[in-house]
Amino acid sequence: MREYFSRRRAALRSLLADSGVDALLVTDLLNIRYLTGFTGSNAALLVHASGDDKTIFCTDGRYTVQSATEVPDLERVLDRASAAKLADLAAEKDLGKTGFESQHVSVEQHEDLKVRFDRVQLVRTPGLVEQLRLVKDEQEIEALRQACAAADRALEDLVSAGGLRPGRTELDVARDLENRMLGHGSTGPSFDTIVAAGANSAIPHHRPTSAVLATGGFVKIDFGATVDGYHSDMTRTFVIGKPAAWQEEIYELVQRAQAAGCDAVLPGAEVSEVDKAARGVIVDAGRGEEFGHGLGHGVGLQVHEAPSLATTGVGTLSAGMAVTVEPGVYLPGRGGVRIEDTLVVREGTPELLTLSTKELVVV
Repeated sequence: MREYFSRRRAALRSLLADSGVDALLVTDLLNIRYLTGFTGSNAALLVHASGDDKTIFCTDGRYTVQSATEVPDLERVLDRASAAKLADLAAEKDLGKTGFESQHVSVEQHEDLKVRFDRVQLVRTPGLVEQLRLVKDEQEIEALRQACAAADRALEDLVSAGGLRPGRTELDVARDLENRMLGHGSTGPSFDTIVAAGANSAIPHHRPTSAVLATGGFVKIDFGATVDGYHSDMTRTFVIGKPAAWQEEIYELVQRAQAAGCDAVLPGAEVSEVDKAARGVIVDAGRGEEFGHGLGHGVGLQVHEAPSLATTGVGTLSAGMAVTVEPGVYLPGRGGVRIEDTLVVREGTPELLTLSTKELVVV
C-alpha cells in the first residue's frame, strides 16, 4: 500500500515544479492522509520537490506509535505545533520558495508562518493536492466501492426487517440505518443521515425529527457509509402504502432525469452539460422550478468535493473521477423525490457503485 502514497507524492512534486516552488507545506489533514496514510488529528507535511528523502512529516507525541506504522517511509519529527515546526525546518534549510495551502490557513496562522519564514519566500499555492484528488486511483475506488456496498446492504436489511413502517419516527429510522451500516463494515456515517417523511420529503436537506412515518407518504432517505476514510452517498425515496397518481408521476420523472444524468457521465463531458442532461428532463416536464439544487458533486475523502455538477460548474470529467447524480422534484407541503447514486467515470459507461434498486418501492 505504501506505493500508492509514494506515487501520489511523486505526482505532487510535478505540480510543485510547475508552480515554481521548492517545497509545499501541507497542513490540511485530509490532504496529509491522501499523501501519507496518516489518520491522526494533528500533523503537517513538508513535501520537498527533489524527493521523499528530503520530505518531512511531523505530528505530536500522542501519535508516536501510530505514525511509525502509518508513515514508516518518511522522516518523522515530533512537535505539538506541527506546522510551525516544519516552517522552522524549512527556514533552516533555506528552501527558497515554499508553497502553502492558503485555502486552509487562517489569517492568524498565515501571520505566524510569515514570521517563521523570514528567510524563505512563502508562496500561495492553493488546491494542488485537491487537483490530484479529483481523479481516484484504484485503491480509492475500491474503498468507495466498499463504502457503497455497506450502505446498500444496510438499506436492504432495513427494508427487509420492516424498518419503514407507519408509526416509526424519522429519528428511529436514521439511527437504525446508521447502526446497520456499522454492522456491514462502515466506520461511521458519511454525514448526518437524512430521513424525511411525508411533507418533509419536499425539504431537500431535512434533518430527522420525531415526525412519524404515515401511510400514503413518501420517505426520502439520503445517507452514506465510510470505509477507510472514503464516503458513499445515496438517496432513495419510498412510499408507504399505495402511491397516489401524483407520487407516481414525479417519481417517474425524477427516475428519467436521473438516468439521463448518469448516461451523461462520460470522460470529456462538461460538468454543466451533465447537469443540463438531467435538468432538461425536469424542465421539459414543466417542473424546473421544483428542482432547485445542483445535480451532483465529487465524492471521496470528503462527501462533498470537486467537481461540481451544476449549471454554474466549470471543467470537464475525466476517467477515474467519482461523482454523484441526484436530481429531485420537491412539492412544498406535499412531498418530494430524490434519487441519487455514486458513480465512477469510466471510458464507455460509468461504473455504478450504489446498487440498490431505483424502482419505486412500496412498503
